[in-house]
Amino acid sequence: MYFVNSVKDLNDLNPFIIIGCGGGGEKFANFEGVEAVGFIDDNKEKQGTEFCNKTIYSDLEQLIQETDANSVAIMLPIGAEGSALKYAVQAINKGKNVVTSFRSLPLSLNPSIIKFADEKNVVIKEISPRLDVIRNIFGNAPSWCTEILPKLKYKPKNPVIFIGGTSQECGKRTTTRMLGKTAQKAGMNPAIISTDEMGLEGPVDMNFRAGSLSVMDVASAVMGAIEYMEERKDPDIIFVEGQSSLTEQGNPHPRGLSAAIMVGAQPDATVVCHRPNHPYRHPRGIDYEIKAIEAVEPTKVIGLSLNLRNVEDKNVLMDYESKYGLPAVDIKNGGASKLLKVINDHIRKL
Repeated sequence: MYFVNSVKDLNDLNPFIIIGCGGGGEKFANFEGVEAVGFIDDNKEKQGTEFCNKTIYSDLEQLIQETDANSVAIMLPIGAEGSALKYAVQAINKGKNVVTSFRSLPLSLNPSIIKFADEKNVVIKEISPRLDVIRNIFGNAPSWCTEILPKLKYKPKNPVIFIGGTSQECGKRTTTRMLGKTAQKAGMNPAIISTDEMGLEGPVDMNFRAGSLSVMDVASAVMGAIEYMEERKDPDIIFVEGQSSLTEQGNPHPRGLSAAIMVGAQPDATVVCHRPNHPYRHPRGIDYEIKAIEAVEPTKVIGLSLNLRNVEDKNVLMDYESKYGLPAVDIKNGGASKLLKVINDHIRKL
C-alpha cells in the first residue's frame, strides 16, 4: 500500500519538489514522466546554484508557495533521517503528498508519519529496498536495509599502510600485528586497526568485524576508525588489516569486503601477504593481487609478507624478490623490521 511499485505511481503525484540535490535527487528527477518544479538542499554551498535546470532553494514552505507542487520527494542519504522527518512533517502539514526513500525515511520504522499522512488525507509512499525480490530468490532476507552508517569523507592526517593479501588465512592479521609491535619497539607511535573479530592479540588498538556490516558501510567504518584513532592517539603511522583478497578464486563472496576496507583506508602504501601452497584456499597469485590493488586505489604495493607454513624450503625469499621486484620477508622470523624499513623509506619519499 505504501510502496512505489512503478513509475506510474510517481506520475500520478506530479509535480514534485525534490529534497536532496545529489545522486538520489537527480535519479528521481530523471524518472520518465516525473515533473520537478523545484529543489531543496540543506547544503549552503549548493543553495542558489543550478541543479537539473532549476535553482536550489533552502526553504521548503517558500517553494511550496511559489510552485504548483502536489508532492514532495525526499531523496536524502543515510544519516539524514532527522532532516527527512522534518521535511516530511512540513510537507504533510501543508497538504502535500510525500515520496520518501528507505535511505532517508523508511516507513516501516516510522509508523507515526503514516498516521499523520492519513489524518491529513495525503498520500505517503516509499521507494523500498526491494528486499522482497531477494526473499523470493532465497526464501530469506533482512527485515530492512542493513546500510545504516553515514557516508564519511574523512582523509587521514597520517600515513596509512594497508595489509592486503592473495587469499584468506594468508598472514594479514599476523603481519599487521607484527608491524605494529616492531614500530613500537622502534620508538614510533603506531595505531593498529584490525577488521576482524579475531584481532584479539596485542598491540591491536581496535578490532571490529567489517564483515558484520553492509559492504556499503564498510568504507565509512574504516574511515571512522582511523579518525577515532587519530583524535585519541595522534599516531605517526596507521596499520589497517585487510580481509580476504580482491582476486581469490573459489570464494568470491568476501572480495567486495576487501575492496571496501581498502577504499576506506585510503592507504599511502600496501603490503601484500601470500601463503604459498595454501592447503584450503585458492589464490590467483601475487601478480593478480598487485594489479587489482593498484587499480582499485591510488596506492603502491611496496613489499611482500610470506607465510611459509606450507613451504619446505624456507629460503625462498630471494626467489620471490627476483620474480616480483619487491622486498619479500618471512614476517615471523625477523621480517617485520625489514618490512618496516621499506615502509618508512617509502613514506619519506611521499
